[in-house]
Formats: sequence, structure tokens, C-alpha cells
Amino acid sequence: MSSTVRLLAVLAWRNLWRHPGRTGAILFALALGVWSMVSLAGLTRGVLEGQPERAIANLTGHVQIHAPGYRDDPVVEHSMPPPGPELRAVLAAGALAWAARVRVPAIVVSERESAAVTLVGIDPAQERGLSFIPGAVVAGRYLESVDDAGLLIGRKLAERLETRLGWRVVVMSEGADNELADRGFRIVGLFDAEPEAIETGYVFVGRRAAQRMLRLGERISEIALVAPERDRIDSLLERLRAAAPDLDVRPWTEIEPLLVLTEELSNVVLVIWYLIVFTAMSFGLVNTLLMAVFERTREFGLFQALGMRPRLIVGQVLGESVILIALGLALGNAAAALTLRWLESGLDLSAFAEGFEMAGYSPVLYPEVAAGDVLAANLLVLVLGLIASLYPAWRAARHVPVRALART
Repeated sequence: MSSTVRLLAVLAWRNLWRHPGRTGAILFALALGVWSMVSLAGLTRGVLEGQPERAIANLTGHVQIHAPGYRDDPVVEHSMPPPGPELRAVLAAGALAWAARVRVPAIVVSERESAAVTLVGIDPAQERGLSFIPGAVVAGRYLESVDDAGLLIGRKLAERLETRLGWRVVVMSEGADNELADRGFRIVGLFDAEPEAIETGYVFVGRRAAQRMLRLGERISEIALVAPERDRIDSLLERLRAAAPDLDVRPWTEIEPLLVLTEELSNVVLVIWYLIVFTAMSFGLVNTLLMAVFERTREFGLFQALGMRPRLIVGQVLGESVILIALGLALGNAAAALTLRWLESGLDLSAFAEGFEMAGYSPVLYPEVAAGDVLAANLLVLVLGLIASLYPAWRAARHVPVRALART
């Protein structure tokens, strides 16, 4: 049996190179298709992987805890007391980092302009390892303590307000007593962030400074935390809900449902792209094999007249298909690996930076190779390619020897 397989393999290999131009063309098409599948999947996964991480760092965290009603109406009335001993114990045991914040809508007014923002009172030490804020300061300084009354604002917001580092602005919001709460703050730092909406929509101050301004006492608006793994937080959610049954405990997938939907849609788009590319490749593959079959009608008739069984003819044609597909996969995967390695430092789309930032994407895309995507692309081409090759193989095996030999 092994000698038969070797013979069929030798025949298949030699037959492929009877017409090197035609074989080279289909190899190029197969390699191009596989390259596009794997490369597009890598770039797409890079975008998808960056989006959740960016959203999590942009104040979302893996889990958020609020008073009931806060997410529908984020005002001071929906504040909550600081975490008690039981909740603190769960946070200390299950979270890599966590922070208690004050977070309310506000208006910031400079000498020339005003803007609607979200005022966030933070503990600067707790935010390290949790959010983007500590590493985003590009001018001035980071906040130093929960009592720090300096204001940290986005670089774009400073431009919009026509203000600058060291100048004073007034922040106004609703206090806990339903009266206007306002206070002047000096800008001590400017930060840069992606997307631009974060840079223009948030201002930061020490948590106690915000509590004093809003007359909140020790009450807070939210607790945010990051866990060791963002996709394995079910048990932590259960413990948090048991420790704080009267509070609203939500995972990041519920806080940012658009990110989850985007990932699901992207998976669908990848599948559709795979099918489109394979359909185009399959036409070329079937056409190449059919042409080879028609050109060798007399040859197949002679083989059958000499005693070769139809199944061996099917095996010979399928062998040609296997060799073509294997070479195409090897070339396509090698090209995709080189492309993705070349893009390891990032694909700079800064020419479209403004549009990307407005949509929440970084202007520099970093590919992320997922083994499942590579395996899916290769299996799709291999399995469906062999299925598509069955028709030419069947046509080759059904020739009647006498008629085949009589053809000119």
C-alpha cells in the first residue's frame, strides 16, 4: 500500500509541473488568500485586544460597584458609604488593585470658555496599577494625595478652555444638599489619553477635596477594581455581591457592552472574509484541476486499460490537490508571519489619527496573533479545498477506457 501511495505522490508531483505557469498561478492565489486571512485576523485581533484593555484602563476596571440607581443617574444622591470590613476583605483577597472614587457630572469654567465634564475625585496611590491616570501626565505633576486640591485636566480640554498649566478654573456641580457646589482649582497637571473623549470629558482632583466641595462627608460614588484575569471574574463577582448585597456590582462586559458586541461582529466579519477568500481560491483550484483532467483524458483511459482502478485515479488527482494546497498554505503562512513580524512595532495610521481617536481606537495598530485564527484559516482551506477537488477527481475516474483512448 505504501508503494502505491508513493507512486501516486510521484505522479501527482510530476503532473503538477507539466504546466509550471498554471501551477505557479494557482499557488500564488492560494498563498495570497492564506496570507490575507492570517494577516487580517492578526490586525483585527490586535484592534480587539487593545480596545478592552484601553477601556478597562480608562476608569472602567474589570468590576465596578455603585449604589443602586447610580448608573442611570450618576449624581451625588446616588452615593454610597466607603467599603466596610467584609467588602474590604474581599477586595484585598481578589483584586490586584482597587480604588474608591467620587464621580459626578460638573461644569468647568475658565476665563474664556466653559465645558461639561465629569469630576472624578481619586486617591492617587490607589489608581496606580488600576487606571491610565498616573502614567498619562504630560505636563506639570500628578496628584499627590487624597487631599490634593490641584486639578488634573486633559491637554485637549485645556486648549478648548483656552487655559494652561498653573491657571485657575472654577468647577461647579450639585452638592449633597441639592445646592450649587463650586470651587476654584489651580491646574497642576495636563494629561493625554485615548480616545479624545477621555481627554476632553474628565477632570481629576484628590478624593477628599472633591468630597469637601460636594459636602459628601466620607461617601463615595464608585469602587473600581482589576482582577488577575479579566475573563475569569465570576467567582469574584459572587463574593463581592455576597459581601455587598445592597450595592450594584457589575462586570466590565455589562458596563461596556459595545466592546463585547464589537468583538462578536468582528468574529462574524472574519468568518465572512474567510469564506469569500476561499470561494475565490476554490474556483481557481477546481479550474486548474479540471483543465489538467481534460488534457489527460487519454492518459487516464490508458491507466484504466492497464488495470488501474478508478479509486487510484481519484487518489492521484486528490494528491495533486493536496500538494497544491500544502504548498499554498506553507507560502501563505510564511508570508503572513513575515508581515506580522514586520508590523510588530505597530502599523502607524497617524494620517487618520483624529478619526481613529474619535472612534476610540489607537492610531497605531499592533497585530495580535491568535492560534485559533491561524488554525481555522488553514483547516478551512485544507478541508474545503479537498472537498472542492472531489469533482475533478470524480470526472477523471469516470472515463470509459475505450472512449478515452479514442479521443484525439
